Amino acid sequence: MTDAHSDAHDAPPAHQEGGMPSDDLSLEDRLRRLDEIVSRLEGGQVELEAGLALFEEGVRHVREAEALLARAELRVEELVGEAESARTEPMEGGGGGEGS
Repeated sequence: MTDAHSDAHDAPPAHQEGGMPSDDLSLEDRLRRLDEIVSRLEGGQVELEAGLALFEEGVRHVREAEALLARAELRVEELVGEAESARTEPMEGGGGGEGS
């Protein structure tokens, strides 16, 4: 008995290694995978069905990467807002006349 199957090599992974969904990948991991997908698709050696599956996977990675970036941007805005609200109280006796 052998475990080598050529059809397993041709099919793009729908999930990350170990059967884990790709939903918990970092932004960097998603960008690396997108680079791999683009390279394979641009290489022109991918059959139609495998190419469509790769394209679909790429679209999922792009959408999730956009969501990760949106969440990061929101968090940065929250942190900046917290920092600005902590600084907005005027200081007593600190008027040196240098303002506008």
